[in-house]
Amino acid sequence: MTIPRSEYPRPQFVRDDWLCLNGLWQFEIDAGDSGIARGLLNRELTGEITVPFSPSTKMSGIGNTDFMIVVWYRREVDIPAEWAGPCQKVLLHFQGVSTDATVWVNGKEVYRHRGGWTPFTVDLGGVVGPGQRATIVLRARHDTRKRGAYGKQSLAGVEGGGCTRITGIWQTVWMEPVGELHLKRPRITPDVAGHRFRISQPVSQNRKGLRLRATLLWDGRELASAEVPADMDFAPMLDLVIPEGEVRLWGPGEGNLYDITLALIDAGGNVVDKAAAYAGLRSITIDGMAVKINGRTVFQRLVLDQGQYLDSSLTGPSDEMLKKDIELAMEAGFNGARFHEKVFEERSLYHADTLGYLVWGEFGDWGYDVDGPGLEMVTQWLEELARDYNHPCIIGWCGLNETVKALDDTIQPIDDITRAMFLAAKAMDTSRIVLDASGHAHRVPETDVWDSHDYDFKNDPAEWAAHHDKLADGEPHENIPNWLGKIINLRYGGQPYFCSEIGGLWWAPRDADNEKSWGYGGKAESEQQFLEMTKFYIDRMLDHPQIFGYCYTQLTDTGTEQNGIVYQDRSLKFDLAKFKALQDRPAAIELLDE
Repeated sequence: MTIPRSEYPRPQFVRDDWLCLNGLWQFEIDAGDSGIARGLLNRELTGEITVPFSPSTKMSGIGNTDFMIVVWYRREVDIPAEWAGPCQKVLLHFQGVSTDATVWVNGKEVYRHRGGWTPFTVDLGGVVGPGQRATIVLRARHDTRKRGAYGKQSLAGVEGGGCTRITGIWQTVWMEPVGELHLKRPRITPDVAGHRFRISQPVSQNRKGLRLRATLLWDGRELASAEVPADMDFAPMLDLVIPEGEVRLWGPGEGNLYDITLALIDAGGNVVDKAAAYAGLRSITIDGMAVKINGRTVFQRLVLDQGQYLDSSLTGPSDEMLKKDIELAMEAGFNGARFHEKVFEERSLYHADTLGYLVWGEFGDWGYDVDGPGLEMVTQWLEELARDYNHPCIIGWCGLNETVKALDDTIQPIDDITRAMFLAAKAMDTSRIVLDASGHAHRVPETDVWDSHDYDFKNDPAEWAAHHDKLADGEPHENIPNWLGKIINLRYGGQPYFCSEIGGLWWAPRDADNEKSWGYGGKAESEQQFLEMTKFYIDRMLDHPQIFGYCYTQLTDTGTEQNGIVYQDRSLKFDLAKFKALQDRPAAIELLDE
């Protein structure tokens, strides 16, 4: 069979040798979580599945949308003999497994990982190596009826609202060989003022005589090179300075990327490991109410992208479709997106990098208990921050969405988790802005920016437009859920402000009877009415001199939520040039630069 999703899964840190393990695996549902007692670890499984698609999806070949509390996978892999060499070993990578994963190889337990949003790597050294056969067994536990960070996955019933659950493996599985001495994922920080990239490069060991070499290239031409000892610092650091005349900034619509090669060299001058990376030179700053990119105010015309697909749920059906989603958004005039309630595949971020598309890095937090500790969320959030640090497309971080809890005179668990997620992002990354929570409960006074979600629920545009009349006086629109009727935010501190969800207008021409769809506000009766209503909301944002952006809901229909500008199958509802015309003009806050 043709191997599905066979493109390289980690484009920000590339080695030449690797083996994609997508395709047919043995599979079995373990309804009673009794698999160990029944011998599933040591026998053939009864079914087959196409990895990397979740068993709840059609593309997996199974399509079981009921609860699958525990599932098992098994595959035998002949590790290439040509990978053999001095001190050579194999790393086994899982890009995404929901939710609690345990891995055995050749009968030995080798790894445990909690969290469906982030990857993990299994070092197979001492277990199996090049030229040998590896029997890989994975058990995944995934019960969305218990509280946890599941994003928009259905929490109850066979479908139960939300998207189809992504039980088990839902992203690429792969292997690569490395030596005992090898590079780990680097941290590459752009320095626009200094015209350079600062690289912090962790290595497996700091053996005497090791050196690190980095080379900067543009279109295949070497621009700069630097070399430092790798035996003196746990994570050696170096700078790649861009020569005069070769400075190309990364920005909206300008996906300018420099190539970087990394080499680890032993005391004898031998290259013991090498990898390829890339970087974009861009800065993010705050000036009054403006958020600037490369020193220029850029109004953020964002779209809410939930990354859901009809036959593959949260897994992109193809790499081409991941890129197409961004191209559709740009065709409609958006310069970026909130990658919403999901940790998107690294390939999505790669395409955003190459196209010059702004991204807010978010987390799939929905489903967690605001009255609980949320420790597993912080660990996954840290893994995401580490995975995605190098992507220039990411301009901001926000780990929580629409958290709600009434303020009282106590410090509550919601305060702890909100501060923990905020501080984790600030500690991991000082180069980007961080929002404590998107909409609703702002519990961190020093959050870099402030926001609200502002839908016209009453279908009263004039009343809605007045929400932002007092922003210049320090009184922003705040989210106070009607069902709660109590204050949930700490005091606003005058930070830059944007509406991170607006619109969501119900335009579902395929559902004339209104039986299978919903949206926000009234339902548009025609394309012309939809565009006129949308123009009103967008104009209010563009014309407000204290607002630095908006995020329009949403890019695609998602299930019964049919308020996308395209259908969920990505076919068009109307000519996207008409939507682009609504937002393709300077915003008031941008004109203040002139």
